[in-house]
Amino acid sequence: MSTKENAAVSQLLALLEARYALRVLWALRDGHAQTFRLLQDSVGSITPNTLNTRIKELREAGLVSHGGDGYSLTVSGQDLLKRLSDLQAFAGKWQLGQVKKAAAPAAPTPSSAAAPPSPSPPAPPSPSSSVPPVDTGN
Repeated sequence: MSTKENAAVSQLLALLEARYALRVLWALRDGHAQTFRLLQDSVGSITPNTLNTRIKELREAGLVSHGGDGYSLTVSGQDLLKRLSDLQAFAGKWQLGQVKKAAAPAAPTPSSAAAPPSPSPPAPPSPSSSVPPVDTGN
C-alpha cells in the first residue's frame, strides 16, 4: 500500500473509531431517514451532545446528510456500509467461537501444570529395624 493509501485508511479508521460513529452509520443502514430523536433511540445510550458531534463529523466526511425527513446515508455512506456488510457474517461466526471457547474446559496454564515430583527424603529407620548395639566387652 502506498503512503497516500495508508494515510487515507488511517484517516477513515480514526473517524470510525470515534465513540458511536459506527453505531450511527449502522442505525441509518436501512435507507430510511431518521430524525435526531429517532436516531438517538436507534443508537441507544448516546447523549445528545455526543450524537451532535458524531453527526457533524460524519456529515463533514460526506457519509451522512440531512434532508427534510431527517438524517440519512449519502452514496458514500451506503458504499462504506456495503463494504462493511461482511462484518455481520464475521461477527456471527466469531460470537459462536467465543461461546464454544467459554464452554470448553480450560487448559492448564504453565504455572498451574503439575510439576514433576521431587524425590522424597529417605524415611527415618523404624525402631524395630534398628541394629542392636554391639557389645565390646568393656
